[in-house]
Amino acid sequence: MNLLDLVIAPAHAAAAAPGAGPSLLSTLAFPIILIAIMYFLMIRPQMKRTKEHRAMLEKLSVGDEVITNGGIAGVVRNIGDSFLTIEIAERVEIRVQKGAVGNVLPKGTLKSA
Repeated sequence: MNLLDLVIAPAHAAAAAPGAGPSLLSTLAFPIILIAIMYFLMIRPQMKRTKEHRAMLEKLSVGDEVITNGGIAGVVRNIGDSFLTIEIAERVEIRVQKGAVGNVLPKGTLKSA
């Protein structure tokens, strides 16, 4: 017997019986639950907003009052494939991309402002 054996137990005495590791299901449960939570809290609402915005752009017609994402309000005067012409004041027209339209305002909103 050695003095070192009193301080540090011999390795063969400390060896434990091999136990069963965690199952595959319990290992993958947390990441799967985390992905599901991210889908329902982040991805799905964004897809819904994108779908609503696309539907709004398809319904857009000449004479609609709109406001762009940059805050410019005006009346739609011409609609192209990917651009709109918006009249922001008398005889002042600008061209913007369709995707830049943020909202369609109720009729008469610009005249009352």
